[in-house]
Formats: sequence, structure tokens, C-alpha cells
Amino acid sequence: MAFLSVNNISIKGIAACVPKFTESNLDYGWISLQERELLIKTTGIKNRRIAADAVCTSDMCYESAEALIKEAKIDRNEIDILLFVSQSPDYFLPATSIILQDRLKLPKTTMAFDIQLGCSGYVYGLSVISNLMSSGQFKKGLLLVGDKSSFSQSKKDKSTYPIFGDAGTATLLEYNGQAEKIDFNLQSDGAGYKSIIITDGGTRNPYKSSSEDLVEVEPGIIKSAKNLVLDGVEVFNFSLREVVPNINGLLNYTNTTLDEYDYIVFHQANKLITETIRKKLKVAPEKVPYSIHDYGNTSSASIPLTIVTQLGHLVKNNSLRLLLSAFGVGLSWGSARLKISDIVCPKLIEI
Repeated sequence: MAFLSVNNISIKGIAACVPKFTESNLDYGWISLQERELLIKTTGIKNRRIAADAVCTSDMCYESAEALIKEAKIDRNEIDILLFVSQSPDYFLPATSIILQDRLKLPKTTMAFDIQLGCSGYVYGLSVISNLMSSGQFKKGLLLVGDKSSFSQSKKDKSTYPIFGDAGTATLLEYNGQAEKIDFNLQSDGAGYKSIIITDGGTRNPYKSSSEDLVEVEPGIIKSAKNLVLDGVEVFNFSLREVVPNINGLLNYTNTTLDEYDYIVFHQANKLITETIRKKLKVAPEKVPYSIHDYGNTSSASIPLTIVTQLGHLVKNNSLRLLLSAFGVGLSWGSARLKISDIVCPKLIEI
């Protein structure tokens, strides 16, 4: 397993931004009321935030970063690195991180690059930026993570459309020689890449006019080749097969037990998956916060969004030991252990 320990890095702040528009799954008329009620009960997703056509992931990450910079009262010229993690960039090229560097008025000495990851993106992104900063050559960094998942959905696909919501987040990191180490366990399995995929639009299958053609895959699922494909059964089985061993591996690596953590923050895939994992781990319900009921599955943004909306009142004036667990598209998954103390955590931003 890919274990990694990073020293000298403190998380100084976390912010999150969602669209103002709320869509209720009770209003999802493509399926019957009985199906809607069962969907909400099974997935835990009652409402989702859907971005307007003109709003991109970068816009939500930008607002989150601006709020952090202002509330933390830091000098923009001190930010040395910016990492943007998303599956919904502004353009095929250039990298969205470069655009954000200029938009945030960061110095031209800022190192900036993108990582294309979805559900596991926050944990992976945190490992990359913290490791790059751990030597002390970079003093402050911004990790911008999020997705506009609604962009790739077919409204006539009951397997995906009522699941995903949009969000963008920002995490401020700082070099600190006294910081407690952050530990990671990162894994991947490309054999399952077809389980969550958009087939057309890349260089393997370039976009063409037929990419727009709607096809009825099965009753209640009508989509085109430019829409997201989600094999729910395979993803469910993958999550139950891999997440618990990954977390146990991290616990063994760090010589810790779940009792030592204040909260276990999971990627908000759906409540059935998370509750099954929670019970397998024998973790008390009060130690597993949820944001999925109000925001849906927000892909790579779900962990920081959950921290802001469910633990924001605690992280500002307390020290919390957290275990983070993310899993999904790739297939890729990972966990992290860290301590956060008295961080800046602005109120949820809406645009």
C-alpha cells in the first residue's frame, strides 16, 4: 500500500462555496413519487445545489479562496503554490490552476498545476501539496478542490442525475516546523475505470455529432455518450471491498485506533454506502458527519464541504483529530489522518 507521512504542514483554513439554486429530489418528475421517496431514503440525498450555466468549478473555488485569504488576513504574495483538483476544468487547456493564479492576483512566482481526480481528489490533493511544501521551500499554499458534476449529467438518467451536486472549496496550508505529521494511505485500481466514466470528449473518443445522441440504456436511463456513466452496483461493491481495509491499513501504519479520532469524514457517495462502511468499522453514528442530505454527492469537494457545514462551529476554536476517507472514480481511494486546530472556517458561501 502507498503509505506516506508528511511533516511540517498545518491546515490554517477551509472554505466552501455552493450554488444558490437548490433542487429537491422530491421534485424529480422523471421518476414516480414512490421511487423518489425510496431514492431519498436509500441515498440520503434530499436536496442538491445546481450551478447556473455561467458558473464553473473555478468560480466556486475562487470565491472560497478569496474568503480564506481575507478572513485569514494573509498577504497574497506569500502564497507559493496553488493546486486545482477537479474533473470539470474551465477548458481542455490551459490548466485552470494557471487561470486562478492570475484571477486571485497571486504572484508570478506561484507554482500552479491541475490534478484530474474526482471522488478521491481531496485526499490525493492534500497528499501532493503537503508533500511539496514539507521541505519549507514553499511557505503557504492553496488547495482548490471541487466539481460541477451537473455539467455532465442527463436529466433523464435516474442513476446519476439525482445523486450529484456542485461545489468548490479552498484549503489554506502553511509550513510549520512544529506541526503534527499528516499520514496517508493511497490506492488505485484502473481495471475498474469503466465503472464511472464519460466515454466521449477526450482524445480516445473525440467529441462528434453522434456524442449528442440520446440512447435508452434501460427504463429510466436515457443518456448520450457525453454524459456520465455510473455502474452503481460495481461502485457499491468496490467501496465495501476496499475502503475498510484501506482505513485499517492506515490505522496499523500509524499505530492508532478509531477511538482516538474525534470524527471520521467520509466522501459523501451515498448514505447506504457510508452507513455500511461505518457499521463494518463499528464507529458510533455521532462520529460520522453527513452533508449529503442537503448537497448531494459533490465529488472531490464533499470532504471539505462536510467539514465546513457540519464541523465548522467546532474547528474554529478546538483541536480535532480527523480521519478522512475518499473513494470513487478511477477507481481510486485513500485515507488520511490529521489534526486541525483553531482554523479559519468562513460561513458557507453561495453564488
